[in-house]
Amino acid sequence: MPLAASSPFAHPDRRWLALVLLCLGELMIVLDTTIVNVALPSIKTDLHFDDTSLAWVVNAYMLTYGGFLLLGGRLGDLYGHRRLFLLGIAGFTFTSLACGLSTTQSALVIARSVQGLAGAVVSAAALSLIMDLFAEPGDRAKAMGVYGFVCAGGGSLGAMLGGLLTSSLSWHWVFLVNLPIGMAVAVIAWRLLPRAPASAASRHLDVFGAVTVTAALMLAVYAIINGSQSGWWSLQTLGQLGTAMALLLLFLRIETRVPAPLMPLRLFKLRNLAVANVAAVLWAAAMFAWFFLSALYMQLVLGYGPMEVGLAFLPANLIMAVFSLGLSARLVMRFGIRRPLVAGLALAAAGLLCFAQASEHGRFVSVILPGMLLLGVGGGVAFNPVLLAAMSDVGPSESGLASGVVNTAFMMGGSLGLAILATLAEARMQSVWIAGASHAAALAAGYRWAFLAGACFAALAALLGATLLRTSHTAIPATTLH
Repeated sequence: MPLAASSPFAHPDRRWLALVLLCLGELMIVLDTTIVNVALPSIKTDLHFDDTSLAWVVNAYMLTYGGFLLLGGRLGDLYGHRRLFLLGIAGFTFTSLACGLSTTQSALVIARSVQGLAGAVVSAAALSLIMDLFAEPGDRAKAMGVYGFVCAGGGSLGAMLGGLLTSSLSWHWVFLVNLPIGMAVAVIAWRLLPRAPASAASRHLDVFGAVTVTAALMLAVYAIINGSQSGWWSLQTLGQLGTAMALLLLFLRIETRVPAPLMPLRLFKLRNLAVANVAAVLWAAAMFAWFFLSALYMQLVLGYGPMEVGLAFLPANLIMAVFSLGLSARLVMRFGIRRPLVAGLALAAAGLLCFAQASEHGRFVSVILPGMLLLGVGGGVAFNPVLLAAMSDVGPSESGLASGVVNTAFMMGGSLGLAILATLAEARMQSVWIAGASHAAALAAGYRWAFLAGACFAALAALLGATLLRTSHTAIPATTLH
């Protein structure tokens, strides 16, 4: 609920200072989606992951983050956003320490899972606090622009910082770096953020819904990642996929019966929202797999060091950050939602096709840089239109719910896509290696197949946007996806 005029946070300076603090807290969350990618080869070597199980270092975080993002917002409504922000920051800082001190695969994956849950609470509470602090439309738009820039620019910082910490210290420090930030944010937030009463009219909390959908997706990802070892038609794989489907159906049944569903299914009767969510799933499947696999390709095949990988990612991340500052919004205002969305996804598909030319002798100028530039422009152009398309069929009172649903779809799609494409890369690599190719050539062959499949995902998302989105509705302002 907006702050009263008598609140000390009605003073602009205090509100903008609080925004800086909230953005700093969110920056930690954003960093942990990119900073880890550069350290993956070091983690793989140190903890003896194979190429497919390594995906769990990323997926464990994304699945719990996406699965509990909407629940985090609901918890804030029930118990107060300030309280949840503080709890989330404390939990995220503690689990970052657990990740940094991990010495086994299971310890790291479990810590990453809990870290994702804490991150979901922080993100949901931070957005709600910004909405509370900035009630005037003009100030709110500026605040959301700053928040969106932090979310997009955090990718650049994450890649660079990950390379610096891994090359100069060790992979453990990509997690331990969160400790001083988290402790500082928690202490300042305790004194700075306003206390506000809970705003929810209903006390119902759909915990069972959040648990069932997250468990369904985790089991599906586990079955996909382990399918190549246990056999795609084995009783184990089919049983796991069948159980995941049963849990998903249970989740859908829960959502039709609870008083305050986590994800109201009636929203998917809205055409633009449904199309935007499918596009978000497909695009995220391509983008997250690109982040993961391109970092491995550059280090394991081309022999780049961690810092060189961080610098290689810089063009794409900087371009996305620049578009988040207002270029994307201007394109939407001039051309509507559909054309920027389709153009951005098409450019992202073209960038992935560049990476699909990867070989054991790939060159930065001819393969990596063109792909990075195209993916940066494509991602920067398409980010806002995907979210705006999801919100164009709902009223202002449900805009937060619609944006939360599409962000959840984005994270879940990224997890499933990463599992599928990492498994595809591993299967192709094994077959080429068995045929007598060198290890580097086999790895490159596997990554080529995965990048090509990612390009197909992005192209399909562009096609769906071009043919199914309706443009008669006016979109409302929104933040950038993250």
